[in-house]
This record gives sequence, C-alpha cells and structure tokens, in this order.
Amino acid sequence: MSLFEKLKASMDNEDTPALLALLHDDFVFVRHQSGTTMSKADMAAMMAEMEGATGWSVENQRCIYENDDILVEHSVMTFPDGTREAILGAHTLKDGQIIRMETGATLLS
Repeated sequence: MSLFEKLKASMDNEDTPALLALLHDDFVFVRHQSGTTMSKADMAAMMAEMEGATGWSVENQRCIYENDDILVEHSVMTFPDGTREAILGAHTLKDGQIIRMETGATLLS
C-alpha cells in the first residue's frame, strides 16, 4: 500500500493513531493560512479536536504524484464555518514517513 493510500485511509476512517504513525518524529506542518508551523504533537492535538466533530470533511482526495521523496495530493476540505477550500499538499518524505507538509489553498466558498 502506498503512503498516499495509507494517508487517505486514515483520514477516511478518522483514524488519528494511523495518521500519526505516518508522521516522522521530526514532522513539521507549515500552515498555509499563517505560515506558522506545527509539530507532530501539535498535529495530534488538532486531529483529536477534529475527530468526530461535525462540519469537517475532506472530499475528492487524490494523489498527484508520489515517490520515495515526495507526495503531492489535492483535496477539497469543508470547515465547520461552511467555507470550502481546494487544498494542495506537498509532503516531504524521510524513511517512509512524512517529515514536512506544506499546503496551499484556494477558497471555493
């Protein structure tokens, strides 16, 4: 199973432990909204808040490109306030895990 398939399955199933297992211990997420960064622990806390919460959804998640060094994906995300964004995620990989994730987004509504 590719890393993208594992990532998609963890998100589809709201399986936070499976998602966190894909993240390297030195993981950094660069947020497109602010340019601020989040660690793996920060991501775990955010995922715990999102898990089971209403208003969040990820649709049309698809792999653009994947090899041993990078995974590029695209999806549409809906947020609790009703806004929707097209998200492009670039995931830098190390040792089969995601070590860095950066996103770019286009507001849809």
